[in-house]
Amino acid sequence: MEIWQAVVLGVVEGVTEFLPVSSTGHLTITEKLMGIPIDDKGVTAFTAVIQVGAIIAAIIYFRTDIVRFITGFVKGLRSAEARKETGWKMAINVIIGSLPIAVVGLLFKDLIEGELRSLWFVAGALVVWSLVMVLAEHLATQKVGEADVTWKDSLIIGLAQCIALIPGVSRSGATISVGLLRHLDRVTATRMSFFLGIPALAAAGTLEGVQRAGEISETVGWGPAAVGTVVSFVVAYASIAWLLKFVASNSIATFVYYRAAVGGIIVALLWGGVISAT
Repeated sequence: MEIWQAVVLGVVEGVTEFLPVSSTGHLTITEKLMGIPIDDKGVTAFTAVIQVGAIIAAIIYFRTDIVRFITGFVKGLRSAEARKETGWKMAINVIIGSLPIAVVGLLFKDLIEGELRSLWFVAGALVVWSLVMVLAEHLATQKVGEADVTWKDSLIIGLAQCIALIPGVSRSGATISVGLLRHLDRVTATRMSFFLGIPALAAAGTLEGVQRAGEISETVGWGPAAVGTVVSFVVAYASIAWLLKFVASNSIATFVYYRAAVGGIIVALLWGGVISAT
């Protein structure tokens, strides 16, 4: 992989990781357009590794909340009174909400990295999940704030995060949508999406980096991987700030037009034989 390609993919990752448009889907499309083999294990690992840059950006952005959760968890282990505080509750919510994707991600790892990388799946998921996003905004009451999020809410949102293992669905699109269906207000649903994404994506990126180190070195190179990670960090930090400001007063259904257009274009290109699915 050339350095310029790593820069482009780092920008794509940073922009799309936390927007409800599917970062994996966009990375797959971009890799395909640049002639990079999307079914190569080293390329798949590269895609996961550069996500770490975006996750580091999220960790830094939400560092105050993360410290509050960790402190609340430690205090809650020692005191029943401390377990009534939001810090403890949110720490437990994040732990419970992170369990489903840990199990599903490991069980279906080969499928996720193989057949589901097809552009047919990406295009279909972009369009189909857009309907869910519209439905979520239509049914949402937005009555539940962060202090009132329950472990059941977190578990269900965590299960939705598993659906996003299908490229094109979008992890943030899935988690925010289901958060809205659980009647969380839009900002709380978005923040929950970030909080559940940090451990999931950090673990996935680290695991891929360790297990596929040799393949990354041979097919991509650690130089491009490092560049892509740094670029994704810088771009993602700006993306996080923008998204939180946007969802405070705008519907996530706004992104549906873009998702549907991209999905339609991919189908047209596949149908016309301009590009191949894998």
